[in-house]
Amino acid sequence: MVYSKTDKDFVKMKKGCILLSWTGIVVSVIAVSIFLTAVCGAALVKLPKDTGEARADIITIDSIKIFGKLERSPVNFFHQKHTAALDKKNQSCSACHLSEDNRMSYLYMRLKNTTRQDVMEIYHTGCIACHRETAAAGEKSGPVTCGNCHRDKTTVRSSWQPIGLDKSLHYRHVRANQEKCELCHHQYDEVTQKLFYAKGKEGTCRYCHLDKAREKTISLRSASHLQCIDCHRQKQSKNENAGPITCGGCHDQTEQEHIEKVKVIPRMKMNQPDFVLVKTFNKEIGESNPTPRMDMVPFNHKAHETYNDTCRVCHHADLDACVRCHTVQGSKEGDHVKLEQAMHRLNASQSCMGCHESHQSDPNCAGCHSSFENKRQQDSSACKNCHMVPRALVSGEAGQADQKKIAAATLEYREAVTATYDNEVIPETVMIGTLMNQYEPVKMPHRKMVVAMVDNIKDKKLANYFHHEKGTVCQGCHHNSPATETPPRCANCHGKPFNPKEPFKPGLMAAYHRQCMECHRAMGIEKPVETDCKACHRERG
Repeated sequence: MVYSKTDKDFVKMKKGCILLSWTGIVVSVIAVSIFLTAVCGAALVKLPKDTGEARADIITIDSIKIFGKLERSPVNFFHQKHTAALDKKNQSCSACHLSEDNRMSYLYMRLKNTTRQDVMEIYHTGCIACHRETAAAGEKSGPVTCGNCHRDKTTVRSSWQPIGLDKSLHYRHVRANQEKCELCHHQYDEVTQKLFYAKGKEGTCRYCHLDKAREKTISLRSASHLQCIDCHRQKQSKNENAGPITCGGCHDQTEQEHIEKVKVIPRMKMNQPDFVLVKTFNKEIGESNPTPRMDMVPFNHKAHETYNDTCRVCHHADLDACVRCHTVQGSKEGDHVKLEQAMHRLNASQSCMGCHESHQSDPNCAGCHSSFENKRQQDSSACKNCHMVPRALVSGEAGQADQKKIAAATLEYREAVTATYDNEVIPETVMIGTLMNQYEPVKMPHRKMVVAMVDNIKDKKLANYFHHEKGTVCQGCHHNSPATETPPRCANCHGKPFNPKEPFKPGLMAAYHRQCMECHRAMGIEKPVETDCKACHRERG
């Protein structure tokens, strides 16, 4: 369906949509630019307008900027090209990198940055001398003049892609190292000022090693290169199977696609619970155990581990319970984000509702959840999807073990809805005659559409458990009516013509077109297209 060009609702809405669309595009471009700048920083070169050679090993040498403004353009250094040249000469990384305590420094010919002049001289002396020596031997070499290194423009673009240990790659490391977690995981002892292994408290490197270095803690980039490459080098020196030591080996997209994926990954052994009741108080900070305003939320921890590829989806700061930082009243450790806010924030991916909301962008779900009508306020019954009445298994005060059993029993008692009403109840077709003065009535294949929507989500557990009534799927179109076999018609709410006293309620014709067209767009349905009125409407003779 499409709008009639004479419909005032359509004209007003179309102008607004065009303005919002261009605004969204501009904002998106700016946001992406800011994100890439923040993530990549100086480690990558800027992408040129032309499409030159793509490399994953481009490193921007701009070390002296920590001492002040750069006088000349940074140097774009091709790391993998240099390591290949050294390999031909049977030289190792030590030709450019010093080591201390059996650990190689990622800095060039130094262990730390001292002064601006010292760092400049290290690069100028070492690089130029090597290039001249190579050229004197009759071999292809690099530049020896200022302008050939410090270039304002480059035709080479970066193809660098981030990489991390997903569950498959992590398990391969665990298996290869015979479950010796201490080879990678460590903590820092403030008293002894040394690293130590805390068994059972292993967490992601990102919890301590952040994007930027802090006092006594190097950045994630530095830590991963020192730890990973050093380990790979040592294994290769012993003729053992090891991971890559070149930039492209990890950060080239084509190479990443060839990384072996383990099909069956055993569960991590972290003493984590299978089921748990989400706590609302924190004994560690002396909080009392107040009577909760709602039933506690039973949480299937084991199932969520299989749904996600990393624990950081929820545990973004450490592996402790959420309530340790996000208390009922808010605390400094949790950036004063209260527990209720942490669980219900729609714009935070670590939030329960924020994560669930992100799944609604799936094309099979987006038709109902991404439409403009989905922005309505949910009624209080929606809270009971998570805050369920517990199934008590024991009498008296329940201990921690009993709470786990109660959580498991409560979730087991929950019923999944994978179907809707019987076909006999669902009208096979619905005739829409809003534009009968200009077009023939639209014959909508109502039952076919309902069956297709239900079939698309039958294997989605999230939808099945949250669509707790057979008529929930009907509310995607009948958005302000209860779930029932006989929902009211659109005309019961949307008047013809548009009522100016209710500016947020479109007229009947606009309501039909917005609902149908936005659903088709969100679900990726190509036909009928918006510019083809006759795809839905037969013109009257």
